[in-house]
Amino acid sequence: MKPSIEVATKIASVLGVSLDYLTGNTDNYLKDKSMLDRINNILSLNEKDKEHILLTIDALIRDAKTRKAYSH
Repeated sequence: MKPSIEVATKIASVLGVSLDYLTGNTDNYLKDKSMLDRINNILSLNEKDKEHILLTIDALIRDAKTRKAYSH
């Protein structure tokens, strides 16, 4: 039995995953709705602002990985 698109969308919503993830079209999913909201907010910005934000995030991730590597 195959659910309608409306039912599948509701199932994905309840599980906190994307419809693509639910149907096996991607391995990526976000359970954290606040993180998904942040990503959507970034995507709605102009290209220059997106680039600045992503460069900052990349630097923060790099720094966190470096701290983790040196803490062991």
